[in-house]
Amino acid sequence: MSPAYATFGLEPATRVGAVLADGGYQVHRDFVDFVVDGRPLLLRLSDLDAVSPLAADLPPAVLDARVRALLLEDEPPLPGGRFVLYGCPECADLGCGAVTVVIERDGDDFRWRDFAWQTGEHVDLERDGYHGTGPFHFHGPAYRAALTALLDGAPAAAPPRRVLLIGPRVGLLAKLAAALRGIGIGADITLDAATVPTEELNGYGAALTGPTLPEPERAAVREAFGRPGVDTVLMAASAPIVPLLVAQVQQALDRSPAGSRRLTALTATPEAAEIEVSAPGRVQLTAYRLDRLRRARSHTVLDATLGPGRHCLPLGAGVVRGETYLVARTSGGVLVAPVRDGSARD
Repeated sequence: MSPAYATFGLEPATRVGAVLADGGYQVHRDFVDFVVDGRPLLLRLSDLDAVSPLAADLPPAVLDARVRALLLEDEPPLPGGRFVLYGCPECADLGCGAVTVVIERDGDDFRWRDFAWQTGEHVDLERDGYHGTGPFHFHGPAYRAALTALLDGAPAAAPPRRVLLIGPRVGLLAKLAAALRGIGIGADITLDAATVPTEELNGYGAALTGPTLPEPERAAVREAFGRPGVDTVLMAASAPIVPLLVAQVQQALDRSPAGSRRLTALTATPEAAEIEVSAPGRVQLTAYRLDRLRRARSHTVLDATLGPGRHCLPLGAGVVRGETYLVARTSGGVLVAPVRDGSARD
């Protein structure tokens, strides 16, 4: 009897970085995710802050070795024929926890079975197994073609993880550039982007004009980025708050397919925020604003696990004062939404 095949594919994915409240950084990582039956495998699992072994910044020799391992051309790194599918994005240490699976051949085909969360050399499937996930039986030629295509530069590469900041080099943009570099996003600052050649502009995934850039210069920048062949996303700074601008840049850099995003929509009124989630996961919602002395203020609205669907979250008294922005985060994405209707100020 022929096995029931699952389809296998690969697509670019991102673990978004963050500027933490204590001044530390959570690193930004681009990687390739596994797509099973048309859906990213990471979304099938409980919410994980993890990346696959197929990271975008790997040297070619390391990527080649990891692809060969998934093709069973190398010995499994863990006992019992187990391979790591997702690991810690900061250090890749098994002690931080990893999703592992048994990969085995069935004739010319491949089977993934016994998915589990593993923190040591051996795993307890009864306690730590992902019951209900798999086994998956993949058609051998399609499986090999998807993985070996990685070595030839496919699937399509992620957009450039560099940002061009346009405005004065001192003050806000210098702080923003340092924060972006701290989480692994390259950032350059220039006062004049109007004469930059198209090919150079396209070396950036996004560009942001600072809040103090005069309107004539803004108009020239908009004209430059409107030239035929320029693919870089151009945006204006929302407010002079570094963590908010980091989130705005991250959202602009996200070119992942809509079907692979855990966060799919964020809207806000002064009374409530509405978040749409495609798969269960931890969601953090933060409000940012400037007080009457132009000091940055932030307020945590939510830090909880949400299930799939639309969620309406009331905004308590005092959250929205004047021009306020909301930032929603998961491990794989960021959304920013303005709340401009607040009238009270402190």
